[in-house]
Amino acid sequence: MSATNLLEAAVAGRAWNPTVACGLALTLVFLCGGVIGALAMDLVVHNRQRPAPFDTPQGKTAYFEKMQKDLNLTREQSDQIQSTLNDFWQYYRTVLSDARQRIELVLTPEQKLKFEQLLQEQRR
Repeated sequence: MSATNLLEAAVAGRAWNPTVACGLALTLVFLCGGVIGALAMDLVVHNRQRPAPFDTPQGKTAYFEKMQKDLNLTREQSDQIQSTLNDFWQYYRTVLSDARQRIELVLTPEQKLKFEQLLQEQRR
């Protein structure tokens, strides 16, 4: 038997069942679609739906604009609430800064690096 005849015999003996081949192809297409869909949701949709963090200027503006709209505030009410919220945000930032400093006093240098990483992850 020649090498060509052996190859033909091997290929003929390993022919795919059309039902199995179709099922495998559909499964692979489905899995690829699921992976692509998950990536698209994570990268595009979820990032757009997350509101700006509360303690950022964008978050502060968005929160106040929502209050104005939902509560239908007058100009005088808006001014008074804006002043109150500015005081609160300043207090909030002071408390966070103080807490961070107090935590860092207790940590070792290695723990401080890990703590900084945790804070960076939280900001994302």
